[in-house]
Amino acid sequence: MATESRIIGLAKLQKKLNAMPQIAKDEIKRALEQSANEIVELAKKLVPEDTGALKDSIGWTYGDVPRGAMTLGKVFASKLATDLTITIYAGNSEAYYARWVEFGTQKMAARPYFYVSYRANKKRAKGRITRAINKAAKKVAASR
Repeated sequence: MATESRIIGLAKLQKKLNAMPQIAKDEIKRALEQSANEIVELAKKLVPEDTGALKDSIGWTYGDVPRGAMTLGKVFASKLATDLTITIYAGNSEAYYARWVEFGTQKMAARPYFYVSYRANKKRAKGRITRAINKAAKKVAASR
């Protein structure tokens, strides 16, 4: 259940991202990684634990998620700044039931852990990333 986003002015943004120096990208990556770690940490605290397989399957990546994992969301418009895109996921081939625990089934009540942790950290993550972008922009402006 991925959310779809559309970006207005995508070409202009892509041009600016391509011109961004690696130092600025590193600044933004640190903020993204810190935010992803906080979301994953909370999700692991909230997930019901029987065997521990589901808890162990929660994580984040810059690349493709494991087979059978559910993700919080993706941008579908283009491959916009793929090196600055993190995907947070839960589940894998062993813990394929991640969705069932999150949303419930006819015979089992929902025990949300995944989207709850995302929503709890969303505002803080957005602020951190915005500050990192502003800091990176100031570094870029100062170096040109």
